[in-house]
Amino acid sequence: MFNICLIGLGRTGKEIAKVLLKQEDFKVVMAVGSENSDKIGKDLGEIAGCPPTGVIVSSSKHLEENIIRYKPNVAVEFSSPESTLNNLEVLAKMKVRTVVGTTGFNELQYRRLLSIAGTHKTGIVYAPNITVGVNVLMVLTNLAVSILENYDCTIVESHFKQKKDSPSGTAKKIAREVVKGKGREIPDVFNLTDHDEIPIHSVRAGGIVGRHKVILASNYDTIEILHESFTRTAFALGAVKAIRFICDRTGYFEMDDVLDLKQVILSYIERETQSKRVQML
Repeated sequence: MFNICLIGLGRTGKEIAKVLLKQEDFKVVMAVGSENSDKIGKDLGEIAGCPPTGVIVSSSKHLEENIIRYKPNVAVEFSSPESTLNNLEVLAKMKVRTVVGTTGFNELQYRRLLSIAGTHKTGIVYAPNITVGVNVLMVLTNLAVSILENYDCTIVESHFKQKKDSPSGTAKKIAREVVKGKGREIPDVFNLTDHDEIPIHSVRAGGIVGRHKVILASNYDTIEILHESFTRTAFALGAVKAIRFICDRTGYFEMDDVLDLKQVILSYIERETQSKRVQML
């Protein structure tokens, strides 16, 4: 049984709560809001639009004492960058493995996240790109760029108008896959927009959940790779996979570690190669 601590009850946090509450081997034992949240003291079910759960939302300032009381195995963090890092210090010290879906970290904050994972010898999945589909897009982008050497690449990402970070963390990671596909290594996910050959265009409008498009264009044709999340359930399903992955691991991981999509593609290529060899016999 996984005892889960859910931190952050915004749009995505509410959807994650709904999905986690339906998992037979998951038990949500804690729900945490920011210190000034109007959700503190309310039942998680009321907030998520579900039947009462008996889990009462508490303030992040009581995080350590509630971890001692409720003993969660894994925490799921979808709050703000600064709050996430403060909470991570407590979670890591208490040996609670954590799935971080928070977006908008700057480089200094990201370095602090890495430091927390290393210092406390705990398990962290950093997954601002938490949906399965967008991770498939990244692998396909890397593969396509490695084949289409002379094609120009542009990334277009669209999100709801209140999203603060721009470009999105996912768009930056897609840009990293483009650079890697071209045969060059990038040390981290930051400053990728400085590469003029990989322009990123950001759209903030209405209630768009999440849309990422990679355009590869030559003088003669165009290929587009598109992923769009229609609901935040896609984020929640990704969180479930990340929880199951990190529950017994120590170290720093990302969603490509959780999904191991590159190994899936290598296995597919190997099967196809073997099939062709058989046909030639």
